[in-house]
Amino acid sequence: MAFSVPGYSPSFKKPPETLRLRRKRVRSFGADLSSGERPEPEPRRAALAAGLPLRPFPAAAAAGRGGGGPGPAGRNPFARLDNRPRAAAEPLDVPPRGPQQAPGPFSDSNQENDLLREEKFPEGIAVDEFIQTSGGSLSESDTPPSEGTELPADWSIKTRLLFTSSQPFAWADHFKAQEEAEGLAQHCRGAGGTLPRSLQDPKLSTELRCAFQQSLVYWLHPAFPWLTLFPRIGADRRMSGKASPWADDGTLQRVLMNDWSVSFTSLYNLLKARLCPYFYVCTYQFTVLFRAAGLAGSGAATALMSPTTRGVREAMRNEGIEFSLPLVRERGHETRASGTSTGHGGEQAVSDEDEEESLSWLEEMGVQDKIKKPDILSIKLRKEKHEVQMDHRPESVVLVKGANTFMLLNFLINCKSLIAASGPQAGLPPTLLSPIAFRGATMQMLKARSVSVKTQAISGYRDQFSLEITGPVMPHALHAVTTLLRSSQSGSFSAGLSTHEPTAVFNICPPSDGAPEKGTVREELARCGLHPETLDQLSQAPTLGRSALRSVEMRDYSCSWRS
Repeated sequence: MAFSVPGYSPSFKKPPETLRLRRKRVRSFGADLSSGERPEPEPRRAALAAGLPLRPFPAAAAAGRGGGGPGPAGRNPFARLDNRPRAAAEPLDVPPRGPQQAPGPFSDSNQENDLLREEKFPEGIAVDEFIQTSGGSLSESDTPPSEGTELPADWSIKTRLLFTSSQPFAWADHFKAQEEAEGLAQHCRGAGGTLPRSLQDPKLSTELRCAFQQSLVYWLHPAFPWLTLFPRIGADRRMSGKASPWADDGTLQRVLMNDWSVSFTSLYNLLKARLCPYFYVCTYQFTVLFRAAGLAGSGAATALMSPTTRGVREAMRNEGIEFSLPLVRERGHETRASGTSTGHGGEQAVSDEDEEESLSWLEEMGVQDKIKKPDILSIKLRKEKHEVQMDHRPESVVLVKGANTFMLLNFLINCKSLIAASGPQAGLPPTLLSPIAFRGATMQMLKARSVSVKTQAISGYRDQFSLEITGPVMPHALHAVTTLLRSSQSGSFSAGLSTHEPTAVFNICPPSDGAPEKGTVREELARCGLHPETLDQLSQAPTLGRSALRSVEMRDYSCSWRS
């Protein structure tokens, strides 16, 4: 940003005109110095008149320019006040410079520009620290990546994965009939081996291609070939104009809902028996993640619902479902975050007592009859203001644990607002996503596509290979694919991950209630259909918080990631 200073123009000047001005300054400086005075140059006088803080004009430099002797070079007359790169600030232990510190013969010639930079970034504060303390948010590329040997568990649903590598992904195309059949059979039987650390020729590895085919399988209900049933939040425009014969047919809607209830109950029974590790319920308003006991560092079955509204939470309270709001409790609203029917009554009693105490001072002053007290409705609206403000936001995530997950199952089956009453999604049951088969489910495949392009490099052009995977990528599939690429790409690749944002909050760490041991989890969930390494990753407590993995880079079998 250029500073507008009266009497100073940052525009370009012709050399003859500049030399003429310089000769005039030399004569005036010589005459004034002979009389014992030291005048200020015209640009400095104009800057001082404009209120810009400048350093005192150095006597040595003025004498050198006036007498023609050796001295520091003058400021570039063709330079703008702010055209130099920003310099790092001085260390904290360096005292601030003042008028008593005269510059030496090798001091910076552009002192006015230094003053302007110091006005932006005060001395003793580093540039990065100044950006953080001033409230400026760093971009994703400025955030330092985290490093480790294994990626953290990410419970969000990805919609697109883009892997890039210097080695080709030709092994991920054109599966043979035998390889495709073997991959599907391995998935249905929950089988699968461990690949070696590095593969010499991935294209000839049948085990790699079968394992990749196995990692792309997921199960969906309901399934209509002409409709994309994930994501459901914000999908009205994408579904608009598609055929929906159930929209105006109440009988067909009841049939679809009954069939969906049977599938939903089947999934929950598998989860309770620890034959299903987790599954998602995706509605047009919110998403629910059910997890089996032992996953995410919890010893009991859990369910996370996000985003929610005050109406949904109130309906859950009325059904007697005990829940908590983890992100609200972190902010100190623990008393208002409890969601039991008995706890709600106790909460109301505490609120009434607080209200009586807050108005007791009116009686002490004897003016209780002259001041109009707020009515009950106003008090209730004021106390529930914070709940309304967090509706449809990540802070409204609800955590249900233990036996209350079964009550949540019945609540969702009987909830009339679970299905849209109008619009393109009217009458369409929610989408069920699962890593294993369940009653009424349809086997689906993630779409994989490899591309080879030429990219420009210093020495010419080089080959750049990429692998794109689209669809609802669940946590187990993300871990399985990255594990396969570790072997096929010799431990070096990078990836960009697109997240379904409403599910990013599922990475919060639930309150600790005695995490089960690692060996116990692997033994109890041995038949859930996941690879033991994937099961070990998903059994750890989440560490990403409210964010999700955005990019991953692996070099020499060591990975780093940004969230």
